Amino acid sequence: MAAAVPMRTNWNSNIKHNEMERWICIYPAYINSKRTRQEGRRLPKENCVDNPTYVEIRDVLSVSNLQFLMENMKYCREKSSELQFRGRLRVQLRNADGTLYNKDFPSRESIMLHIASKIPQLKTRQNKSGDSYHQQSQPQPSASGSGGGGGGGKKGKGKRR
Repeated sequence: MAAAVPMRTNWNSNIKHNEMERWICIYPAYINSKRTRQEGRRLPKENCVDNPTYVEIRDVLSVSNLQFLMENMKYCREKSSELQFRGRLRVQLRNADGTLYNKDFPSRESIMLHIASKIPQLKTRQNKSGDSYHQQSQPQPSASGSGGGGGGGKKGKGKRR
């Protein structure tokens, strides 16, 4: 006997705006400047940031007077299943009666624009220098000149006469 398929619920007008099912979803790919529109970017490139993470989005939302929830979900257009590309945030846009939760953010685009403008100002982004984001510094070789161990140049037989 086949397993029961979970029933998909359709639109229900009884669900209030303040219930989590009605909150808007924000994936990091929505504001990633390295993505194309087909890959899920929702804003113009000049308003986006390079490779945002859900942790950075969480940091911005936590000081923005918005109610949000973090979920461990993968964006459907994301090819990689690594943890750094996972994460979704649900943000409350409206109250139960349909009025705006925060007057500064009337739409999902305004929330995404706010997030994209604040991520470059985070301290974690300020300390990073260009392309060395994923690179680690290599230890410098010792100046003893003995050449023992791993590194060093090619040792030849010396000068032949």
